[in-house]
Amino acid sequence: MDVAEMNVNRAHYQDTIEAFLQTSSDAICGVLASRSDFAVERTQLQAWREQVDLLQPVLARHTGRGHVFFEFVLPRIGRRVDVLLVIDQLVFVLEFKVGETEFQRHAIDQVWDYALDLKNFHEPSHWVPIVPVLVATRAPGIELRYEPPAGDEVYSPLRVGAQQLGPLLDLYLAVVSGPPIDGAAWGAGRYSPTPTIIEAARALYSGHSVADISRSDAGASNLTRTSNYLSAVIADAQQNGRKVVCLLTGVPGAGKTLVGLDIATQHMDAASSLHSVFLSGNGPLVAILREALARDHVQRERQDGRLLSKSVARRQVETFIQNVHHFRDDCLVNPGAPPEHVAIFDEAQRAWNREQTVAFMTRKKGQPDFDASEPEYLLSCMDRHTDWAVVLCLVGGGQEINTGEAGISEWIDALRTRYLHWSVHISPRLQESEYASGGALEALKSHDLVHLDEALHLSVSMRSFRAERVSDWVKFVLDLEIQKAQDTLRDLLPRYPIVVTRSLASAKAWVKANARGSERFGLIVSSQAQRLKPHAIDVRVPVDPVHWFLSPKEDVRSSYYLEDAATEFHVQGLELDWACVVWDADFRKVDQAWDHWSFVGSRWQRVRKAERQTYLKNAYRVLLTRARQGMALVIPQGSEEDPTRDPSFYDATYSYLQSIGVPSLD
Repeated sequence: MDVAEMNVNRAHYQDTIEAFLQTSSDAICGVLASRSDFAVERTQLQAWREQVDLLQPVLARHTGRGHVFFEFVLPRIGRRVDVLLVIDQLVFVLEFKVGETEFQRHAIDQVWDYALDLKNFHEPSHWVPIVPVLVATRAPGIELRYEPPAGDEVYSPLRVGAQQLGPLLDLYLAVVSGPPIDGAAWGAGRYSPTPTIIEAARALYSGHSVADISRSDAGASNLTRTSNYLSAVIADAQQNGRKVVCLLTGVPGAGKTLVGLDIATQHMDAASSLHSVFLSGNGPLVAILREALARDHVQRERQDGRLLSKSVARRQVETFIQNVHHFRDDCLVNPGAPPEHVAIFDEAQRAWNREQTVAFMTRKKGQPDFDASEPEYLLSCMDRHTDWAVVLCLVGGGQEINTGEAGISEWIDALRTRYLHWSVHISPRLQESEYASGGALEALKSHDLVHLDEALHLSVSMRSFRAERVSDWVKFVLDLEIQKAQDTLRDLLPRYPIVVTRSLASAKAWVKANARGSERFGLIVSSQAQRLKPHAIDVRVPVDPVHWFLSPKEDVRSSYYLEDAATEFHVQGLELDWACVVWDADFRKVDQAWDHWSFVGSRWQRVRKAERQTYLKNAYRVLLTRARQGMALVIPQGSEEDPTRDPSFYDATYSYLQSIGVPSLD
């Protein structure tokens, strides 16, 4: 099914209210069952029938005024809306809990999430009021009152029993004015989502394509184009016995990892000649994706009437999402070619240089004669294939945050000096300064087997669907380009709120007040933020990133509690909807420059090595580009009584952020 067809037929059943009223519940349930992606249980048929029987008398007074949609698919979050009603000037999002007498918190968030997904990603919904309604069919009646919507015209979820649904529709239709909505055109409108990496992985793993879950508007880089380009390179390599490296660049949040996962999920079958593996040195990312996909797989099997243990589901996931260091170690033990012909290296710029790799191999693996950088060794592993192989490097700019991370130059040096028989497809943007390719790229470009193509660069950040230039703003802030930071911020603030405060409590309250439904928020800090302990933030206390990113609001280990602070190592490659970033004195503004510090023992010590200064700056780049919808920046007051938290360590940073126009909560 192509994107256009999916947009038109996203609902399993849709029709005018008039036609809906003239169709029997058996006929409607038959259509729903025939279009279902999984086996339909008796309980599901009974729930559909009860919904139809409830809605038909309710909608009898609205005949000729709108459309009805059942099981409306939202692929970004892998869910289906029970019922959507487009009547006159309003869109009602209905979630039915058949037989329920109470309104559960998770169900309220569920219907709120549906409404927000439509508002943010379904184009015709951008300009219309959306009313989420949770219907617990056996709940007692309550007094109905009209409550105004939020600024984006999404109402807070309404809760009614079966008998109150009709009066609720009448009340809101009578109060809200506006032009009538064309239901057919609304249903056929373009759905252009920007999923989080966790949402994207779930959708791809369950069979959706990258086209289903990514934006395709003219203003965004087309991920489908990039994915198709890479698929063509892989097919050509297999057919013609080539060995190929592709270097894909992109700004933070542009979808590099999404493209890599798309390629990997297309070829998960270990028996396939195109078998692919997604490799990452980002331990938290690997653990979170594996757990999310295993949970989702178990849930989908349960919906299909089959039982699957999480341990079995996890083993299946682990075959195509692996830690790059485990892949490396397997190649050390087994001298043969790896089983995969296609290896996708996420965050390839973070691969270790020769010095770091040799030291690790000598110290940890008993390999004193090892003499190669990590990129050089990984290429040698794939070069063991006698027929063909493809290596896809996903390259971020300014993302190196740890000792020994070499940028992309080590990959280029290895290709230039040892693997000249490999074809190289590269992004023309690789020469830009933040990719740290150095002079090696110029030497490589003279090679006969090098191909430059713009399809290998993703220039538009999609992490923040509200404001694509957040990464630009962060770059200007960190580079102290004040005028550019001011100009960019003026464009951002109407759609992407950023605030600064000296009070952690105020920032937490602001984040909680802005988040709706299950939008995820969390507390993030630099791993060098050692003097936030007076604020109950201790970066030395281990955080479980799986619970932090995946557990629900009720779990004290989740990010929602705003108690455990994640660092750049936990959040790189992942996203929050709202972030509370606490800024310590490790990276402080002094006069016209940033000062870099490390807390050792009982005092701050200046960081003098340029490499470590870069890691620290990049740590704040990672922290400041995690939020999709907005963020609060906390610059502590410090304390006159504590020389390790002298107010002067913080005041200049706070003043700087105010001077470039960041609104203050104080």
